[in-house]
Amino acid sequence: QAPLVESGGGLVQTGGSLRLSCAASGRIFRSYAMGWFRQAPGKDREFVAVISWRGDRVFYADSVKGRFAISRDNAKNTVNLQMNSLKPEDTAVYHCAVDREPNRLGVEAMSRLDFGSWGQGTQVTVSS
Repeated sequence: QAPLVESGGGLVQTGGSLRLSCAASGRIFRSYAMGWFRQAPGKDREFVAVISWRGDRVFYADSVKGRFAISRDNAKNTVNLQMNSLKPEDTAVYHCAVDREPNRLGVEAMSRLDFGSWGQGTQVTVSS
């Protein structure tokens, strides 16, 4: 699996926006679904969003639906997470991850166990 590097995190006020990026190396990137997860202190890592390998199917956690948007650019080997209307409860370390299985057709039922490679994460802090 290709190594992943996240960027774009930072400190923002409630209602603000951030755009996270995840850069993947290797030509295999474009054949795999990509996901974003987050982990707040003292909590389990939770699913945020996923995008299919073609970019034609996306799925979001209920907590971010309507506020976050995931996208990918296979030519640049990047996946992005646009986060708007941020809330203090969005504060966490955000990780991108690569699907274990290439060319997966459906992404709606994917779980954390379906992802086999993870980035180190980028911190997002939303102040109230």
